[in-house]
Amino acid sequence: MLGKEIGKDHRQKRIQDIILRESVSTQAELVKLLAKEGVQVTQATVSRDINELRLVRVPIGKGRHRYALAQYGGDSDIEEQLARLFQSFVQDVDRGENILVIRTADGHASGVALLLDRWKRDDIVGTLAGEDTIMVVARTTGEGESLMEEFNALMLG
Repeated sequence: MLGKEIGKDHRQKRIQDIILRESVSTQAELVKLLAKEGVQVTQATVSRDINELRLVRVPIGKGRHRYALAQYGGDSDIEEQLARLFQSFVQDVDRGENILVIRTADGHASGVALLLDRWKRDDIVGTLAGEDTIMVVARTTGEGESLMEEFNALMLG
């Protein structure tokens, strides 16, 4: 068991290094680059690593994207990054009482949720992200309403 964890840590470190120096737009490309470094891995494993590392896909122009490490700093940096991500990737925000559902472009929910988690707001109890959907639990119904307004404002810019 210990050996497996060391292998996973090493593989994820290699992924982070590759993402920092290469423009990687697909999981298949990442599998090939890892193989060049002697790390044999399946695309399914790379997909799990991408989710665990909370990598985000950022636009590079002409409808193309690349993987990047989620950047975050102070609260104002997080708000600016959230605004960029909401304007680029969030397609819809809906609410039922204190639960909000954010729909994103495929593959972007994890990166948006990471920044929502890093925002460290008292009115957000937590988030849960899939491939294109994020569930945000607000502390109260009233705070859910306020968050919905803020999220819509972030989408509009």
